[in-house]
Amino acid sequence: MIQGSFDETMKKLKELIEKDRPSTVISVGDAVSDNMIKHGISLQVLIVDNKIMRDPVQPIVADADQTLHLKNPPGTLTEEAWTVTRKALNGKGRTKVLVDGEEDLLTLVAVLCAPENSFVVYGQPHEGIVVVEVTEKTREKMHRIVDAMEESSKS
Repeated sequence: MIQGSFDETMKKLKELIEKDRPSTVISVGDAVSDNMIKHGISLQVLIVDNKIMRDPVQPIVADADQTLHLKNPPGTLTEEAWTVTRKALNGKGRTKVLVDGEEDLLTLVAVLCAPENSFVVYGQPHEGIVVVEVTEKTREKMHRIVDAMEESSKS
């Protein structure tokens, strides 16, 4: 986790990206996506729902080569979430994914679908941002979370 104001976290994120050179940068969430764009951080995929802390906000102004739409109700991961996230990651240029519902859990999908050595960045309200480097270890952790969610939805 990178703690601090958006100015502080974006400065540290830029430094981390320059140092680690991730293959792909994905943002999940409106506030973090908006701040990354405003601070000139290059990202390939941004996943947003036009809400911050569940309150509607103005749509993010981002130059995107394509915009994909998906429905994902709060607290769930739909099959469409997986399909659209994969499509976004395979697209050329920048892709904006607009979620009708809630995008929070799409962090799991992004980590599981992104290429090795990608960064998935999401906000931690009132604290800062979290940068997940996609590795075999982080994928295993996300798989366990998704498997646990699937098990609990069956009972």
